[in-house]
Amino acid sequence: MEARDSNGTLLNEGDNVTLIKDLKLRGSSAVIKRGTLVKGIRLTDDAGEVEGRIERQTIVLRTEFLKKA
Repeated sequence: MEARDSNGTLLNEGDNVTLIKDLKLRGSSAVIKRGTLVKGIRLTDDAGEVEGRIERQTIVLRTEFLKKA
């Protein structure tokens, strides 16, 4: 399967994406703000999820909340 962003654009390994919605991190009180740029994503086995680094932390992001930058 292919990973696609919220607009249906194909995502590739190493792409930069932007969040389209404020997201709460599970297990903490931190919130990642809309418009945050995530550089150099990595694709996962699940087409609906990608890995990215935000604030020196690797997190899994749902592709439905991302837009290709």
